[in-house]
Amino acid sequence: MTHPHQHLILDQAQIEQKVKRMAYEMYEYNFKEQDLVLAGIYQNGAILADMLAKELRQISPLNVQLLTIKLSKVSPLEKPIVLEPETITIAGKVVIIVDDVLNTGKTLAHTLNSFLPQNPKKVQIATLVNRHHTLYPVAATYTGFSLATTLREHVEVVLQDEVAAYLQ
Repeated sequence: MTHPHQHLILDQAQIEQKVKRMAYEMYEYNFKEQDLVLAGIYQNGAILADMLAKELRQISPLNVQLLTIKLSKVSPLEKPIVLEPETITIAGKVVIIVDDVLNTGKTLAHTLNSFLPQNPKKVQIATLVNRHHTLYPVAATYTGFSLATTLREHVEVVLQDEVAAYLQ
């Protein structure tokens, strides 16, 4: 799937290794908890959250629940943010918002409005690739790969069929 202007930055084995390490970090920081809610931003964040949940279930006794966050990444104020399934209660629980790439922090900042009124115990952020161009007061608690990029460059994470991350 590579294109002439794409450079592979993470292959499948490297992504799997980073997911495993992030899961261990999550357990280490939350080992006293009983429940953990991984809220993945649709689509890649939700896939990454599922990958992390599988690892956490193998290494810990935590009850890990998955939540999918659906919103417009381009204009998040135009449509309501939807959390699925609606049956998951987050009051008093640790919520980890998961996305594939942290760039400006805009998407993650807008998702906070969906969680704070429900009174979670704490909210953390996990991202596979952190580009460090944040314009909003958002910082990743868990980062798989830290990458200094220019504003013109683009990071593409592929988590279906092929698993890899590219820099364009």
